[in-house]
Formats: sequence, structure tokens, C-alpha cells
Amino acid sequence: MMKTYDCVIPVYNEAEDLEANIRTLHSFLCEHLSDYDWRIVIADNASVDATGEIAEKLARELERVVYFRLDRKGRGRALRKTWMQSNADFVSYMDVDLSTNLRAVPAMMELFEKGSDVVLGSRLIAGANITRCWYREILSRGWNFLVGAVFNTRFSDAQCGFKGIRREAKEILVQQVEDTKWFFDTELLVLAEKQGFLMNEIPVEWIEDLGSTVQIPMTVLEDLTAMSRLRLQLHRGEKTLRPAPTASGDGFRRGAETQA
Repeated sequence: MMKTYDCVIPVYNEAEDLEANIRTLHSFLCEHLSDYDWRIVIADNASVDATGEIAEKLARELERVVYFRLDRKGRGRALRKTWMQSNADFVSYMDVDLSTNLRAVPAMMELFEKGSDVVLGSRLIAGANITRCWYREILSRGWNFLVGAVFNTRFSDAQCGFKGIRREAKEILVQQVEDTKWFFDTELLVLAEKQGFLMNEIPVEWIEDLGSTVQIPMTVLEDLTAMSRLRLQLHRGEKTLRPAPTASGDGFRRGAETQA
């Protein structure tokens, strides 16, 4: 029986780029993931433009595209809803702008086949090739340094818009994540590493989306608030720190180490 894979694309007011990029992704997966029964799930975060109409059109025309609409905004909320409703063996998400080169998808699936529970793209390890403006580079590196310092974690890039998780790990971890916005990724990764899940980072080729609508000052404030909440919860022992089913005592691997 073929293994199953759901690729979730969270969107909010992406009418301009949605159709072209979903068709590009669909064509790529048809060519490179023929050994999997896969779907593309468009998770609409309460868009108010024509995103919904375009997504519904794509779902009618492309057999492996599914449209899911939420009534409230929040990327974390969209991922929680779609991931937890999925029965796929593996689920992932990527940004609709396809900033991450799609070659990362088959690389991720290869790592899952080798036993990884969580796979995350990184723009900050050897082999990564990124194109972005200087101030976003500084913000990204500063945030990831802060995450490592506060939580004593070893993953390098909490915010890269490319992550995947095995079903068994998802069932344990996602229900523990409280954030419904941009901190969802960081909280998930912190809990995964603390609980000993086998994690792999892979270097990605990444090009900045110059049309991004993320409000950086507000997002930074929200993330810092969520970081403080999670740090306090971990300190108090309020999070369920149960061991992962596949825990081996050292559950983190960087991209180069997976080839050994």
C-alpha cells in the first residue's frame, strides 16, 4: 500500500499568486512523488479577496487539491486544523509563495523513510542558499539565537516556511501547541526536541517574497509574548514532556549528519 502525504499551504488574501503557484507545486509532486498518495491542502485563513473562489476552482480542476476554509485568521490555527484532520502518514506545510525550492520535498520524504519524526528546512546551516534583504537576515538570525538561548535548543531555523512531521509525532505534539499564529512553528520544534523526537534539518534554497504582508513589529511582539509563556510553562512543568515513541536519547540531527 502506498504511503500518504498531505502538503498544507496556508493562505490569506493570496488571489494574485495562488493559482500559478499551486499548479507549479502540483506538477512538481506529480513528477517527483509518484511513490506516494499525496494531496495539496489549501488552508484559507479567512481571506476576504478572491482566494476562496480560486482555491475552489483549483480543487475542482485538480484531483489532488483540497480546499479548506477557516473563519478566523492564524497560520498556527490553520495548521492545527488541517494537520489534525489529516490521516496521512506524513504532513507538511510550505508557504504559498514557494520561497523554498521544491527540491526540499523529496529530500524531506527520504528522511521520513529513514525514520525522522520531524523535518525542518533551514536557511542557516551549511549548504543553504538564500536571497533576502539585510534587515530580514539580521532579524532571522537574532530570533533564532534568542530561541536557542531561552530554550537551550539546537535546531537552527525556527521560522523557515518548510516543515514536516510524521503522523505518530503529530498526534502527540500538535495538541500541546497553544499558539495559533506565527509562533506555532517555534513552539512545535521546542516541544519536539525536548521530548526526544528524531529531528532532521535540511539546508534549503530560499528566495525572499518581496510581497510578504507579514507585519513584522506586531509579529515580533506576539512571538516574544508567546516565548515568555512557553518558557514559564516549561519551567513550571506544565507541558506534557512525555518521551517520543522513537526516542533514542539524542533526537536531533543536522542535515550533514543524516548522510553518515
